[in-house]
Amino acid sequence: MKTNLKFTVLIILLLTACQSNDGWRELFDGKDLTGFKQLNGEAPFRVEEGCIVGTSVMNQPNSFLATEMDYGDFILEFESLCDPSLNSGVQFRSESRPDYLNGRVYGYQCEIDPSDRKWSGGIYDEARRGWLVTLADHLTGGMAYKKNDWNKFRIEAIGDTIRIWLNGVNTANLYDNETLSGFIAFQVHQIGNPEQEGKEIKWRNIRIKTENLESERMQGHLMQEVNRIPNTLSDEEKADGWKLLFDGQTTAGWRGAHKDAFPEFGWKIEDGALTVSKSDGGEAANGGDIVYGNELFPAFELTLEFKITEGANSGIKYFVTEQEKQKGSAYGLEYQILDDSRHPDAKLYTSFPGSRTLASLYDLIKAEHKRFNGIGNWNQAVIKVYPNNHVEHWMNGFKNLEFERGSDAFRNLVKGSKYADKAYNDPIPFGEAPEGRILLQDHGDEVSFRSIKIRELK
Repeated sequence: MKTNLKFTVLIILLLTACQSNDGWRELFDGKDLTGFKQLNGEAPFRVEEGCIVGTSVMNQPNSFLATEMDYGDFILEFESLCDPSLNSGVQFRSESRPDYLNGRVYGYQCEIDPSDRKWSGGIYDEARRGWLVTLADHLTGGMAYKKNDWNKFRIEAIGDTIRIWLNGVNTANLYDNETLSGFIAFQVHQIGNPEQEGKEIKWRNIRIKTENLESERMQGHLMQEVNRIPNTLSDEEKADGWKLLFDGQTTAGWRGAHKDAFPEFGWKIEDGALTVSKSDGGEAANGGDIVYGNELFPAFELTLEFKITEGANSGIKYFVTEQEKQKGSAYGLEYQILDDSRHPDAKLYTSFPGSRTLASLYDLIKAEHKRFNGIGNWNQAVIKVYPNNHVEHWMNGFKNLEFERGSDAFRNLVKGSKYADKAYNDPIPFGEAPEGRILLQDHGDEVSFRSIKIRELK
C-alpha cells in the first residue's frame, strides 16, 4: 500500500509539473498591479477579489493600464465583465511615444462592446487607422457576447496574422503588419454622460503564452480574412477572386482618361502610394484623371485606401465610359473625396444638401454615419455594386449610403443634379452604363491612393 501511495503521489507531482511547464503564465497574479503602469487618463484601476477593476470617470480621456513589458508573438486569454453602458477594449502590440500625439496610446485593440451594435471581438486601431475588423456582416460573432456576464476572449497574434475568439467564436481574422510588437493594456474608455460615471469593467484569469504558438492555435471555423497589408493580395483573397489594380511600384494598367498613356506629369509613386500632385485646384487641369484601362467592370466590390491633405478635393469614379471628351473630369458616378471642414465644395450642391461631402455620391446623395480618420491618415473606401444594380458606399467599416442604379428614385436624383442634361439625352443615361472603368480624379490637390483591389460580384 505504501508503495502504491508513493507511486500515486509521484504521478500527481509529474502531472502538476507538466501542467506548469506548458508555456502559459499569468499576466496578472490576482493580488496587485505589479508589472503594470497607467497611461493617458486617470480613471482608477484597483484589484478586488482576484480581478482588475477599472472605474469610469467624467472629464478623463481613455485610461490604460499597460504592461511594462512588450510582447510580439503571443496568445493571450482573459475574461471580462463590462457594465452594459460602457465601451472598452484591450490593447495589444501597442505603443505610447512622446513623438506621437504627445504619448497617446495607439495600436491594435480587441473591442469590448456591450451595446446593440455588437462588435465585441472586432479589431480597432486606436488613434491610428480606426476600424480594421468590424462585425457588421458577422451576425454569429455579434451574438457571441453575453451582456451582464463574464466573457472569455482569446487573442492570437502570430507574425502578420491576428485572430480573436470570443466565447469560442472567431470574431476577427486579420492579416496586417503595421506593428509587430508592443505592450498589452486594459482600457477604461472616456465617457460623456454623467450617468455613466462610476461604472465598472473587470478582467480576470489573464494569461499569456509566447512560445510554441503554432501548435496552440485555436481550431475551427474562421471568419473571412481581412487583409490590411498595403498593395498585397493574400492567398485567401486570390482564392476569392480579388485582383490588385496597383502594385505599389508601377503604373501598370493605368493611363490618362481619354488617353493612350499614363500622364507624363502630375502623378507620382512614392512610399507605395499613387499620388496626384498639388497644382492650382483645377479639375483635371494638371496631370489629369487616370483610369484603369485594361478592363470594364459590371458588378464589383472595389476597395482602396486614400489619404488627403488639408483642403483637398478628389474622387473615385466608377462606370466611366469615356464616350465623349469634355472639359474637366470624365463622367461617371463618383465617391467623393474631400476635406469637409476646409474645402468650399462641402457646402455646395445643386439640389441635395451635403451631397458633395466626403464619401457621398457626388451631387446626388449625402453620406451618413461617417468615421473619418483625419487629414494625413489613411482611410479605407469601399464601393459595392451588385448584379441587381444595388450600390453601397462604405468608409472605414461603416456603410454611408445605398441606392439602386436605374430606378425611378435614382433618375429623379440625376434630374436634380449637375448631370441633369445627361439623364436621358445620351444613348446611355447617366450612371446606368452596364459596365465601365475605374477612375481616380485629379482635382489639383495632393491626394494619395494605395491597396486598390477589386473583385467581381455575382
